[in-house]
Amino acid sequence: MEKKIGFHLPGILKQHSLYVALHYHMEKYPEYFRDGVYIASVYGTYPISVWNGGRFINGQTDERTVRLSVDILNEKGIPVRFTYTNPVVTEEELYDKFCNKTLEIANNGMNEVIVNSPLLEKYIRENYPKYKITSSTCKQIENADDLNAELEKDYNLVVLDYNLNHDLDLLTNIKQKEKCELLVNACCIPHCPRRGEHYRQIGEEQNRIWQDQKNHVYKPAKCQEFPCPYMDNTIYDTVDYETRILPDALYDTYVPMGFKHFKIEGRNVSMIECTDILMHYMVKPEYKDMLRLKLLNFIYHEN
Repeated sequence: MEKKIGFHLPGILKQHSLYVALHYHMEKYPEYFRDGVYIASVYGTYPISVWNGGRFINGQTDERTVRLSVDILNEKGIPVRFTYTNPVVTEEELYDKFCNKTLEIANNGMNEVIVNSPLLEKYIRENYPKYKITSSTCKQIENADDLNAELEKDYNLVVLDYNLNHDLDLLTNIKQKEKCELLVNACCIPHCPRRGEHYRQIGEEQNRIWQDQKNHVYKPAKCQEFPCPYMDNTIYDTVDYETRILPDALYDTYVPMGFKHFKIEGRNVSMIECTDILMHYMVKPEYKDMLRLKLLNFIYHEN
C-alpha cells in the first residue's frame, strides 16, 4: 500500500533499537499496522549538543556512536532529524565542533533538522544545504495568518502548535496541509503560560554546560529544576487534554482533511512507555498486545 501517514518518532539515540525492531515488524507483519503508516523520521539529538532545544538532553556521545546510529536508521530508509531548536543559541556557539560534526556525518541528503532560532537556521542553510529544514512547534505560532505565512517559507514541514489541534475551522482553512505536522500527544497542559519560558531555560542550561566544558569545568550535566508539575505526564495522564489527538480522530478526521504528518512526543520517556505510545497510534487495536510482546522480546533478545 502507498505510504501516506508519516509518524515522526522521538529519540535518535535512546530509542533507535526500538525503531529497528518496529521497522522489521512493519515489514514482516504489515497486517498488524494501521493502513498506510510509515516511519517518516526519528528525531532528537546526541548529547551534549548546545544547539539542542525543547527537552534537556545530557550525557556524552562520541562520533563513532553518532555515525553508527545514523547509518542504522538510514539503511532502513528512515531519516534522522536533529532537534536543533535552542532559542538562545549564540554566534559563538554556531561553531561548536560536536554539533557541526553531527551534521557532517549525516550530510547525505536524506536527513533533516528542526529549527527555531533564525541565527542557527541561517547558519545551517548556508553551510549544510542538503538538509531538509522543519519549522519547530517551539515557535508557538497560534495565529492563522502567521501560520499560513510560515507554510509559504522554504520549509519541508511546519510542526503546528499543539493548541491548534482542535481548532477545526482554522485547520480546515490551512492552505498547505501536506506541509503540516501535528503533535498528537503533548505532555504540556493546553495553553501553558510557562512554555516559552521553559524552552528558554532549557536552552540556557545547554549553553551553560557548553561554556563549562569549554572552560574545562566538568560539573554534573543536570538541568536546573523548572517549576512545572506536568513534566512526568504519561500518555494516559494526558488522554483528556483538549489538545490530544486520539487515534480514531487521527485516522477518521485529520487524515481525510489532508494531514499526512504526525509527531509523537517522548524523547525522555522509557523504551517501555515509548512502545506503548507506538502501539496506541500506529497499530490496529486487536494486535497491540501481541505486537508489544513481539517487539520487546525482539529487542531484549537482540541485546
